[in-house]
Amino acid sequence: MALSLRAGVCSDVGGFRDVNQDAAFVSSWGAGVADGVGGGPAGDLASAAFLHRLVAGGSGLDDADELATRVRIANWDLGAHVRRDPSLAGMATTFTGLWLSRTGALLLAHTGDSRAYRVRDGHLIRQTRDDSFVQVLVDQGLVREEDAMAHPRRNIITASLRGDASDLVRVSERVGVRGDRWLLCSDGVSDYLPDDAIADVLRTVTDPDVAASLVVAAALQAGSRDNVTAVVADVIAGASQGETVTFAGAAADRFTEGAGALAG
Repeated sequence: MALSLRAGVCSDVGGFRDVNQDAAFVSSWGAGVADGVGGGPAGDLASAAFLHRLVAGGSGLDDADELATRVRIANWDLGAHVRRDPSLAGMATTFTGLWLSRTGALLLAHTGDSRAYRVRDGHLIRQTRDDSFVQVLVDQGLVREEDAMAHPRRNIITASLRGDASDLVRVSERVGVRGDRWLLCSDGVSDYLPDDAIADVLRTVTDPDVAASLVVAAALQAGSRDNVTAVVADVIAGASQGETVTFAGAAADRFTEGAGALAG
């Protein structure tokens, strides 16, 4: 059975930041969230440039290896910005994304601490492991999972995309299941909303755009001090409909010329 995504996106700069360093895209064949690494220069440029280069290849992918290659190419392009302008040295981004392959498999790419969650049959399960200092403490039993959200060093990440050949690129293949709902989000959501609050929105709100907006609104109401971005993508029956892409956050502000009709 051919599958596609019905996806919605919302991104907000939040009440404590001057620039939105989050970037996101949605389409009928893929979706993703990138978060410019805090503390580095030009985080908004990093997230937007990476996503636009990644999406420029269009929808057609055969397997996880091909998506990993495309992520590496986009990462190399990110490094090219630094090679052209050394003042950008240190800029980096996280990335969490979904892609439908030509065979109908669902490909999940992840680097950093942006997250992917899946709702299947009403049950929310996180699908990514944070590349973060606090996650290491949790894995070692030094910090409880329920305390990780409030840990003072929760924003220290252990992997990101910086334009280096050695950067971690992790892609896994999942079985695409009609009826699954996915949430991709920046840590401006996951650091402030517990799983049950996220699940409540995803289970009760049908429209993906509305669900994404309500997740962002809930994170802001919970006191998020970061940029806040959410993508909600439903796996539905039917082939993907063209190459139209919707960008949000920093990706909507940079490099958008001609982006609505990318060639496959």
